[in-house]
Amino acid sequence: MNASDFKPNRLLRNPHVQSVLASSGVRRVLFRRQRDSLLRGAVEHILDCGDGVRLQGFHTTQDARPESRGLIVLLHGWEGSADSTYILQTGASLLRAGFDVFRLNFRDHGDTHHLNPGLFHSGLINEVVGAVAALHRLFPDQALGIAGFSLGGNFALRIALRAPALNIPLKYVMAVCPVISPRNGLYGLESALPLYEHYFLHKWRSSLKRKQALFPTTPMFDRKELRGNLRELTRSLVPRHTGFGSLEAYLDGYSLEGAALAKLEIPATILTAADDPVIPISDFRALQLSDMVELEVAEHGGHCGFIRDFSLRSWTEDYIAARMGEHLSQDRATAQS
Repeated sequence: MNASDFKPNRLLRNPHVQSVLASSGVRRVLFRRQRDSLLRGAVEHILDCGDGVRLQGFHTTQDARPESRGLIVLLHGWEGSADSTYILQTGASLLRAGFDVFRLNFRDHGDTHHLNPGLFHSGLINEVVGAVAALHRLFPDQALGIAGFSLGGNFALRIALRAPALNIPLKYVMAVCPVISPRNGLYGLESALPLYEHYFLHKWRSSLKRKQALFPTTPMFDRKELRGNLRELTRSLVPRHTGFGSLEAYLDGYSLEGAALAKLEIPATILTAADDPVIPISDFRALQLSDMVELEVAEHGGHCGFIRDFSLRSWTEDYIAARMGEHLSQDRATAQS
C-alpha cells in the first residue's frame, strides 16, 4: 500500500471535511462494535517514566493469531486521548491484524490530570521516551513499533531519534500528519477555518481548569489569561511552565525542521496529505531525511483524516497495519534465520 492508493470519494475530498470526520462522534457510534474487543480486553497500566512522572495507558492482547506479531504503541494528538476515535479505530485494526496494542495517554490527557503536578507541554519528550522504555521492560520479548498522529507523530519521531542511545529496541515508527514546524503549525491553526482554533482552545481551557482544580494550592494561570487566543495563552504559560524562556524558544524546542531527521537510524514512515489545512506540505518538502525514512504524500486526506467513502472508515487503519506487518514481521524473520 502507498499514499497514491488513497482515492477518496469525490464528495469527501474537501480537506476540512476529511479533518473534521477524523474525530467525528458519528464514526465513534458507527464503529462501536468493532472497538469492543479492544476496549473489553484492555488492561490499565500506570507507567513509571522516571523523575517521579507517571503516565497512563491501556494494553490489549490480540487473539487473532497463535502468537502476537508485536506490540504497537499508539500516540494521540494534542488534546486527544487514548480513547480518541482515530486511536480506537487504528487499535482495533491492529488487533485484528495480530498485534498487541498499547494506547498511551500523554500527561493531562484523558482522565490523567491527577497523576502529575506539572502541566503538559510539547517539550516533555523525556517522559514519553520513559514510558516506551517502561513498556519494553514490561514486554521484553515483543517487537516494538509506534504509530502517532499529529503532535503524537512528532513525539513518535523524536522517540525514534533517542531510542538507539537508550537501548530501546524500537523496530519501526509511523507518523501520520506529524507537526514538523511548530511555528507553522500554530499559524496553521490560527489561519485555517476558525473552528480549528475554537475547538482546541475550548479543550485546552477545560483541561487547564481541571488541572487547577486538582492542584488548588499551586497557582497555574490567571483567569484573564484564559480569554486570550491560542498564541496569547501559549505565550503567557510558556515561561512559567515549560523551562523555555519564550514562545519562540518553546516552539523551536520540538521542531523537526531541516536536518533534524537526517540521522534517524530506525525505519520510519511519514504519511501526510498535500491538502492538510493545518500542517503545510512545504514543511515536508524541505526535510532532509535519512535513508531510513520514507515520505508518503497523498493528494487528499486533510489533517489525519484519509476517510475513504461514506462508510467513514479511515484508510490509515489498514495502511498502518500493513506497514507494521512489513517491518515487524521482517525483523522477526531475520531473527529466526
